[in-house]
Amino acid sequence: MTAENTDRLTLVDEDGKEHNFTVVDLVEVEGKKYAVLLPDIDPEEGAVIFRIEQDENGEDILLDIEDDEEFERVVQFLEEEDFDE
Repeated sequence: MTAENTDRLTLVDEDGKEHNFTVVDLVEVEGKKYAVLLPDIDPEEGAVIFRIEQDENGEDILLDIEDDEEFERVVQFLEEEDFDE
């Protein structure tokens, strides 16, 4: 993960292809941090959500959310946050 500035970043997939994103939001839900990203190529597809963890060097890394219940908790939090604004 490389940050171009505070609002944009580039992720490299398992095939070595770069994907550019705009950071929409950084949130914390039940003690875990998440990044909400909007792809630059096709923003109409919608945002993607990754869990933020740290690797063995203390660097932030983004992980897919594989647990459906965890994903739903984050989505619900984001929906409630939108209503509060």
